[in-house]
Amino acid sequence: MPEILRVAVPVPLPQLFDYLAPRGTMPAPGCRVVVPFGPGRQVGVVVGSAADSEVPRSKLKPIGAVLDAEPLLTQELLATLQWASRYYQHPLGAVLETALPVGMRQPKPLPLEGYRALALSADGRGTSADTLRRGTRIRELFERLAAGPLTYAALDLALPRWRDSASALRQRGLVETVAVAASADVAAAPVAPPPLNAAQSEAVTRVAASLDRFQPWLLEGVTGSGKTEVYLGLIDQVLAQGRQALMLVPEIGLTPQTLRRFRDRFGHRVHALHSGLAEAERTRAWLAAARGQAAVILGTRSAIFAPMPKLGLIAVDEEHDASYKQQDGFRYSARDLALVRARALGVPVVLGSATPSLESLANVAAGRYERVELPQRAGSARPPQLRIVDARRTRLDHGLGPELLSAVRDTLARGEQALIFRNRRGYAPVLLCHDCGWHADCERCAKPMTLHRQRGRLVCHHCEAERRVPVQCGDCGSAQLMPQGQGTERLEEALSDLFPETPIVRIDRETTRRRGALEALLDRLGPHQPGIYVGTQMLAKGHDLPNLTLVVILGVDEGLHSIDFRASERLGQLIVQVAGRAGRAAKPGTVLLQTHQPDNALLGVLLCGGYRALAQNLLEERRAADWPPYAHLALLRAEAKDPLATQEFLAACHAAAGQVDGVDLHNPIPAPMPLRAGFARSQMTLSATDRSKLQAALPAWMELWRQLPSARRVRWSLDVDPTDLY
Repeated sequence: MPEILRVAVPVPLPQLFDYLAPRGTMPAPGCRVVVPFGPGRQVGVVVGSAADSEVPRSKLKPIGAVLDAEPLLTQELLATLQWASRYYQHPLGAVLETALPVGMRQPKPLPLEGYRALALSADGRGTSADTLRRGTRIRELFERLAAGPLTYAALDLALPRWRDSASALRQRGLVETVAVAASADVAAAPVAPPPLNAAQSEAVTRVAASLDRFQPWLLEGVTGSGKTEVYLGLIDQVLAQGRQALMLVPEIGLTPQTLRRFRDRFGHRVHALHSGLAEAERTRAWLAAARGQAAVILGTRSAIFAPMPKLGLIAVDEEHDASYKQQDGFRYSARDLALVRARALGVPVVLGSATPSLESLANVAAGRYERVELPQRAGSARPPQLRIVDARRTRLDHGLGPELLSAVRDTLARGEQALIFRNRRGYAPVLLCHDCGWHADCERCAKPMTLHRQRGRLVCHHCEAERRVPVQCGDCGSAQLMPQGQGTERLEEALSDLFPETPIVRIDRETTRRRGALEALLDRLGPHQPGIYVGTQMLAKGHDLPNLTLVVILGVDEGLHSIDFRASERLGQLIVQVAGRAGRAAKPGTVLLQTHQPDNALLGVLLCGGYRALAQNLLEERRAADWPPYAHLALLRAEAKDPLATQEFLAACHAAAGQVDGVDLHNPIPAPMPLRAGFARSQMTLSATDRSKLQAALPAWMELWRQLPSARRVRWSLDVDPTDLY
């Protein structure tokens, strides 16, 4: 019987570590164990066992403790993570650390099984509701709990803002959190689904026919076409078979609204899993998936690691979104891992978008994916009219031309809502000295700092460095410091002056930092109330605002001449997604795109042929240039305080790699942003038209590069399938 356990430990070393198994027990692969490592102890994961080790048995240390009686990582998930470690060239211990919630990376007992619920404490049961003020949410919550404990899921449905009230009651010692079994309070009657239109019904029927096998599907539907109802219809069939479903969304901001819709349909069986949750909540949701209590997991990128033993369907909404790719540490793509998991489990995966990635469209063309289409908006909604507004030789009022302002006035006069979209948060992107031209730059990035006037701070949006707003110029001492350009904060201020009687709601990262803030902001404008939304890309997708009929898009010109080969694709996607917020109900919508380049070819194609025509043009350009999806990339990055150190390291890497047939090593160059957070940055691109050749070359190269003397003077990383070349 093997006596040696092979353990993945969360350290940046590409190897497993051997330990002696404890007497009388042999933890299975996927179990967590506590092991001695260096001067301390680490929580690792058992990956396998062996009869012998390269380390002499006398030097092997015993396992300190076994934390799990049964594996928490399913055999399929453990195999997927091992594949990901090899594919992304990242140490398995660090990959497993990423996959586990923080609460499970520590040697602590697992939370009790059951659902978290709020209940009156002993003091609460002895307190009369009359001691609390009538008509308040605190009293309403107290009175509901007087009838018995309520699960968090039930409270989310009944009292969406109950957590603040619970905190107030908890401070008085009147409530406590308990674990309860599933009961009627969370099994409320589901909301009846709306009838599907012909296209939705066909999509559900076609995909459902593949529930017994692996099949990637591209669900391409125009904005407002009802893709979510297709997901819900498919999940309904999966749950009827006693299986589980995993639903990924790109941003935390989309989760509350989507979660409400899913729980309306499926009740307590839906669990959220994303980084915005407290660590204890994330751990409980992860365990609920592993124990089969969660029939549906709804989450962002990291939810792809949820262990679901009965998984029958994976859906990825807005599959084109760049946020599915992790940009530091373990640089994985959740969308791509969804395909890997679905293949391993023999289940379908649905990739949904109104603006599919070029990679997915190429896979459809190659026959690797099936496509289902939703060509029309659901119900009586019609597609919005998109019009370009020429800003040349036009006097702009805080970035807004007279035609735009007139359209906003007309919209408000009809009792409708407008969205002013500017994908730049803060007050102004530059603080400039009017007398000498000096501007406030980040010393660590050599880029202008953004003025955040309400906070009274200058903030670097690259490294998050902050400093006070100066009262005089750093060069000439003049007090004539002027903000240049518009961010969402400045637009909110200008619109408040122009429309003083109109409620204005700004939605960006600054206004949505607190938990529940996004929901509260979206609720500030009623469904029949006139008003103005000002926002960044947080408002570009997923939100249904039935009274929103006008979308104004500003700042498009900044994205027309980027050096990033993906820039045109992303700009087209952003314009279409933002435009899709208009006219999603009975009222028709209008989209005004203000630009100083009305004759730009990209805008012309998008206006005349829509996203599909633009995507076809871009695919032809990519094929001619041997760029993804017709080639496969890896990006070797290096950064150091000394620019010469990065150049020497990458030059040594280039020389050590030599020539490999079918793989091109491009010469090292400074990164497009050569200085960030005080570190000089350089990079080297590796490309191949055959993915297998690139993958075959990388392990040996990584081993060579780790041994280079110059590697010790830099921080370096390899990004496989990079989406950000900056």
